[in-house]
Parts: sequence; structure tokens; C-alpha cells
Amino acid sequence: MSRDGAPQPARLGPTGVAVLESVYQHRLLSTRQVHALHAPARHLRSAQRALARLRAAGLAARTRLPGGLGLWYLTAQGIEAVEAIPARAETRSKLVSPAQAAGPLQEHTLAVNEVGIAFVRAARERGHECGPFAWRHEIAHTLGPAPGRRAHERLIADALLTYQLTEPGQPTRFHYRFVELDRATMPVDDLAAKLARYVRLHRYTIAAEEPGDPPVPLWTRLYSVFPLVLLVLAGGTRERLERRRETVLALCREDPELGETPEVEVSACLLCDLVERGPFAAIFRTSANPDKRVNWLGGNG
Repeated sequence: MSRDGAPQPARLGPTGVAVLESVYQHRLLSTRQVHALHAPARHLRSAQRALARLRAAGLAARTRLPGGLGLWYLTAQGIEAVEAIPARAETRSKLVSPAQAAGPLQEHTLAVNEVGIAFVRAARERGHECGPFAWRHEIAHTLGPAPGRRAHERLIADALLTYQLTEPGQPTRFHYRFVELDRATMPVDDLAAKLARYVRLHRYTIAAEEPGDPPVPLWTRLYSVFPLVLLVLAGGTRERLERRRETVLALCREDPELGETPEVEVSACLLCDLVERGPFAAIFRTSANPDKRVNWLGGNG
């Protein structure tokens, strides 16, 4: 059975179908990322064999990363195969071309996936729930018409991460994070402005379901709690990224709308720290208290 309860194509087996769906959801995955998600206790060769079967079936294609390991994406036939699985909750088809797989999309997508994998590893170590399908890419939200315009503006998060935290004797808690992956390719003030736009998402309302009731925030129809914003910095030296983090958090603190909306909290970490130490280490600084290092839940690690 697949993760949605659908029958398995016999030639792929459960692991092969899970890998197929994983590449579908995450667009680009390296061989090592597939191994980390689906066969961490086994030799890397097991992931290589599963991916080779997808390629032989015409469902996946490969380009090479420096060092020789593969970078995988689905063919049109692979996307059709996933979307034909009964009872899929949604379809998010986006065919990746060979040029895109080898181009600028590559580094950004792989880095977002590294964020998700860091949380998957942490959950496995602690008995929590955060699996290979716990994050989705490019989640778009409407913010209503922009000032002076009729067209609705959209805010697109690089990813949405869901983490289910279970502790003995405690009720299950769901944590959501909007993930913004910054590779130092945009001016830092533009980055801070995008982060501040999450306030508009928090405040944007839509009509209530019952006539006469007051408008309700759009986000309440999507999430049980408003996701906090997780900024992950990559693409530079540690010194440069630390300085960039300090600057963007300072700009966030100066933003009046963010200051008036504590429900929209921004926390920032370096991707290298997240990969090496995990989200439960005190590697984050927040817009509310940038001088204190905390873990992703606000604790001391």
C-alpha cells in the first residue's frame, strides 16, 4: 500500500512507490537525500537501487551532482503515475526540465529539502512524527488587493513544515513553520520586507460562513495555529551569514506592524548549523529577542 492506502505497482514495491511520491512532492532530491528519508539504517546502495528501478521504468530521470552522486526528478510519465494513485489528497504536478534540474532551481530546492530532512532526523531521534512528506514547497496565500491595485497579491512561502510533537503524559501538539530559504541572493531589506508581509497574511480576513457573522482570518481556515516563520540562511561564509541574520532581525524589530503582531514571530538560523546540530540545538535567534540563542521551540536546547 502507498502512504495514501493505494495499491502498490508490483514492480516497484512499497519503498519504490514511497521514493516515487517523495521525488514528486519535493521536485528534486539527491541520492543522499533519498537515502536519509527512506533508508537511513541501510547502505546507500539500497537507495541507489530503488532510484535505478524508477529510472529503468521511465518514471525518473537523473543529472549528476559534483562528486558523482545523482540528482533525481520525475519524468512526465512519473508524474502521471503518482497522480493516478487513488485517494491522493492533492495533485501538485510540476514537471522539472533537465535544464531546471541543473540550473538555479537546483541549489534552492535541495537546500529547502535539507531543512526538512533535519527535522525528519530530529523526529526519529525523539519518537516524534515528521516524515518524508512533512513539508511542501511553494505554499501560496492571498493577501487581498495590494494598496492602489485591484488584483490580489500573493505571499508564497518557500515551504510549509508540519511537525507532530508527542511527549509522555502530554497531549499531542502540532507545530507549523513557514520556511523561507535565503541564499543571500536578494537585498537584505527586501528579505525583511517579505518576512513582514506575513503580518498581512495574519490579518487578512474573508467572509464568515454564516451570514451576519463577522469576517474571519483566512489563516484559521488553513491552520489550527498560525505558523511561525523560520528563516534559514545559506550560500555564504559563516561570518557573512551571521551578519546577514543580525541585519534582517534588526530590520524586523524596527518594522511597526511586526512589533504590533507578536503572533508573527521570525526565527533565523544558518543551514549549516541546522544540518549539523539539528533544530533542538540552540542555534536560532528570534526577532523578539535577537541576543538570545534558542532552539526552534524557543527553549534553551
